[in-house]
Amino acid sequence: MTLFSKLNPKTVFFIALILAASGTISPPIALVLGIVYGFSFVHPYHLESRNLSRILLQLAVVGLGFGMNLRQVVHAGKAGFVYTAISISGVLLLGWLLGRLFLVSKKASYLITVGTAICGGSAIAAISPITNPNEEEMAMSLGTVFILNSAALLLFPPIGRALHLTQAQFGLWAALAIHDTSSVVGASAKYGSQALQIATTVKLTRALWIVPLAMVTAYFTKSRAKIKLPWFILFFCLAAVAYTYFPIGKIIYIGLSNLGRIGLTVVLFLIGTGLSKDTLRRVGARPFLQGILLWAVVGVASLLAIRAGWISLS
Repeated sequence: MTLFSKLNPKTVFFIALILAASGTISPPIALVLGIVYGFSFVHPYHLESRNLSRILLQLAVVGLGFGMNLRQVVHAGKAGFVYTAISISGVLLLGWLLGRLFLVSKKASYLITVGTAICGGSAIAAISPITNPNEEEMAMSLGTVFILNSAALLLFPPIGRALHLTQAQFGLWAALAIHDTSSVVGASAKYGSQALQIATTVKLTRALWIVPLAMVTAYFTKSRAKIKLPWFILFFCLAAVAYTYFPIGKIIYIGLSNLGRIGLTVVLFLIGTGLSKDTLRRVGARPFLQGILLWAVVGVASLLAIRAGWISLS
């Protein structure tokens, strides 16, 4: 018997969860801890963890808003709107071409593309009721995006430092090239406070594109599924308003912002626990190849454009 086989999965899960919520480990370490758990045990709370991570991520983003200046948020958001529009359009076209090239099913290919273009699992969750994919197609798309999203969180900060990216450059790159909001915020928080503010704002601007894309998808598929609005982005902006114009609550804001960071760390641990050997098996080679090539093109193209000065917030 191995050491892991002697341990109770539930006990290990709660011990690791408490460690992630203690504020003593960084978001990338929390993600790695979750991945180790996911590959070592059969997750006893798989569905509960996925639902909790979705809700907790939204609360964490709102909490982070209590540490951000509204003027800077608006400035980054205006510039980010144009860049995200161009990026999303290019990704949708390239994803369609790669999906046809690798003979990936239309629904799985579209979900992988949408997840890469906008905000990972959140975009897939918003679009899937409209496209109505089967279980295998959902597993392919979510698995592909989650694997690459986790890799991005671990790879981007060291790459940014090796290339001597400024915090503004790294924040913009993370917001444009990493799938999920959780990993965008986690990677940028590791890089610096300015990177965190820029990445979070531009990423949330990117996430707003879920709504028009869902409406267009519903129109062409003639679906009557209800479109979910990302209301937490509004509360993030209201938190920034409070931080900027009502300094009397500064002590409270600091506490809420710290809770947001801790919440994000817990989210990344929970996401990590959802990755497993079964996840890798269910993704399949062709969908994963589509996802990794699409992500690589987005990451490299956006990085080159930022370093060349074609994309900036100035």
